[in-house]
Amino acid sequence: MRVFRSFDNLGNDARGAVVAIGNFDGLHLGHQTLLDHARKIARDLNAPLGILTFEPHPRMLFRAGEPEFRLTSADDRITAASDLDIDLFFEAEFNRDFAAMSAEEFIERILVNGLGVCHVVVGWDFCFGKGRAGNVDLLREIGEKSGFGVTAIEAVTHDNGIIYSSTAIRQALREGRPQDATHLLGRPWEVAGVVIKGDQRGRTIGFPTANVALGNHLRPKFGVYAVELGLISDENDETVERWIDGVANIGVRPSFGGDADAGLEAHLFDFDQDIYGRRVRVRLHGFIRGEQKFDGLDALKAQIAADVIAAKEILGKI
Repeated sequence: MRVFRSFDNLGNDARGAVVAIGNFDGLHLGHQTLLDHARKIARDLNAPLGILTFEPHPRMLFRAGEPEFRLTSADDRITAASDLDIDLFFEAEFNRDFAAMSAEEFIERILVNGLGVCHVVVGWDFCFGKGRAGNVDLLREIGEKSGFGVTAIEAVTHDNGIIYSSTAIRQALREGRPQDATHLLGRPWEVAGVVIKGDQRGRTIGFPTANVALGNHLRPKFGVYAVELGLISDENDETVERWIDGVANIGVRPSFGGDADAGLEAHLFDFDQDIYGRRVRVRLHGFIRGEQKFDGLDALKAQIAADVIAAKEILGKI
């Protein structure tokens, strides 16, 4: 998969694609269904398959100051897309100038002159351009004149009737339901980052931890989770060389006075290597309990021991 962040003077081999357009936060099963439709069209037209997305997420520009909400960072989204047989990944810089483009200008500058699309695939409620004035009807109207086709996909629902959406996944995570998030994503939700040095209190009580900052990831419900930590072998490649079972606390550690920002601390089972500075991926598999404050270290150690048993039971069923 080739990644483009500028659309000026694209080579002919990067133009004329069938392009799916959206924010694709999480690249969940609803997104993947849309991409399946786009892939079929691309095969029928003998054209490459592309994604057009935006960075940063438009919500970060228009609703700055709100709590972190992203399911995937920009890099994580590219990694997820690379596993889906995408040929071309177009990432547009979403800034004030981009947001000020009219819907008609977006189509002309980006889709026609920039990418030279042969077909676009969007969700049924896709809106674009200044003031979100553009919609599927306008895309079809201008596409017919400009020589590209348009397909709009209806909302995709899970067996229980819940729509596959980034909003539903965020809600599941904020409510401590990682298994439900997994069902909607098609894979466990994960945090990617570098293992940083903490205060090493865990080591002093017999439960050393790998600490990972949450960055701009969404904050799931604070508490203890059954997790897998994946060691990434090459910082230029997100491929995991080994997955290690563990238990993790996400939160502000009230037993130690509380931190200014939430973090993730993972205690890994049967593992004692030094991984400071290593890039890792941490998958959430099950919620064990909410974060709580303990009166002393003995009570904390006893609870962590119980959490380890609970985590192993959850992970043993996966």
